[in-house]
Amino acid sequence: MLYKNLAQLLRLQIQQGGLRPGERLPSIRQLAASHRVSAATAVQACLQLEREGLAEARPRIGYFVRAASQGLRSTVPPPRAPALISNPALLDLLLVDDGAHMLPLHAARPAPSLLPDATIAAALSRSLRRQRESALGYAPPQGYAPLRRQIAQRYASMGVTVDADEIIITAGAMEAITLALRVLTRPGDIVLVETPTYQGILQTVATLGLQVLELPRLPSGGLDLALLETLLAAQAVRAAVMVPNFSNPLGLSLDDGTKQALLACCARHGTVLVEDDIYGDLAWDDSRPPPLRRWNDGGAVITCSSFSKTLSPGLRVGWMLGGAWTGELLRAKYFSTVGNAALPQLAISDYLARHDLERHLRKLRRALAGNASRMRDAIDQHWPAGTRMGEPRGGLSLWIQLPAGSDAAVFSRAALAQGVGVMPGHVFSGNGDYRDHVRLSCGLPWDDRLDQALRCLGELAARQGG
Repeated sequence: MLYKNLAQLLRLQIQQGGLRPGERLPSIRQLAASHRVSAATAVQACLQLEREGLAEARPRIGYFVRAASQGLRSTVPPPRAPALISNPALLDLLLVDDGAHMLPLHAARPAPSLLPDATIAAALSRSLRRQRESALGYAPPQGYAPLRRQIAQRYASMGVTVDADEIIITAGAMEAITLALRVLTRPGDIVLVETPTYQGILQTVATLGLQVLELPRLPSGGLDLALLETLLAAQAVRAAVMVPNFSNPLGLSLDDGTKQALLACCARHGTVLVEDDIYGDLAWDDSRPPPLRRWNDGGAVITCSSFSKTLSPGLRVGWMLGGAWTGELLRAKYFSTVGNAALPQLAISDYLARHDLERHLRKLRRALAGNASRMRDAIDQHWPAGTRMGEPRGGLSLWIQLPAGSDAAVFSRAALAQGVGVMPGHVFSGNGDYRDHVRLSCGLPWDDRLDQALRCLGELAARQGG
């Protein structure tokens, strides 16, 4: 699209210093004339930069380059020897009650209003009406064949060749990751994970009796590849569970070169990559970064994903690309749950056949990007000096570092007492690191209640720092 090309030109000028923080962008009229595009295209380009947090609109004045928030202080924990999960917060973590009184900023999921609930409900009703016997019977252990073909076609649109026969439908991405680790490892084996990482991955590792080896994700979003090489050379690491695209909680992606280097390093040491690509479709700039599978035929990577973050969290329809392990994974699936419920699979397949998924994703990405931008502005305005934020580029998370001396666990309990759910940072590490960090979800549409909640959290953070 023309507006994306114009946005990219302006983005490069900002990144290279041609347009500096606080400077005004060329007016809509100037942009339209100098780049030979319509005024509407120029407006869309500026709105795109605003969604990405690179520009801000000032009423009746124009668009300005947004001043960058202070980046995270050094948060890279020292390398540690492999060990069983010792963080009691992970072993005892309970679900926060997110009833009507609770503002669930702790939950990394889109609000129902951002998802196609009405069309999904219609697909459920239609599937039950037209395919009653299939909908109420046992589904094949590998999953509904038309849905598997639709998933394979979506990968083809990303330039990734996947055979539908290697796709296994699962109860969300977490069942896929769990099945992969059950097939690849035995209790006591070493599994490498990035840190910080999603707490569910760490809890799965703990449940399976595996030792965890943590590889720090750099604040820039990259990996220390030299350290990775050292860690894999020092001990036998059977599997590595990684979130290359818009990791939770950082919201950052590995670049293509780092992804390929990660694959090569793991291949040299016989480490199988278990890829969690659940956020890959949620790039705020409307791109779609490739999964690791793009550079591998399935001989060294098991890719896991889900429709939970994009269509419906409650239907629990995920999948895995089994590659060389498809047979073993299918047996493990059959011996654990036989198969997934049929009706949700039929409904998702019906939705994909009748609706333009990419059109929905564009709307969802814009909503998440815009909401994240407004949340970051509110935090800049209402939270105390010393608060720092990461620079997410997609997904559903804002990773925030509280002022020095703060305790995120105390902060989250105080927030809960005020009716606001906040996820403390120490649950994103097997060792309980990041005790001065919190993760907030940007999945809720902006409204007065969210604005007031962020003001309240700012007051709580000020008391912590005091």
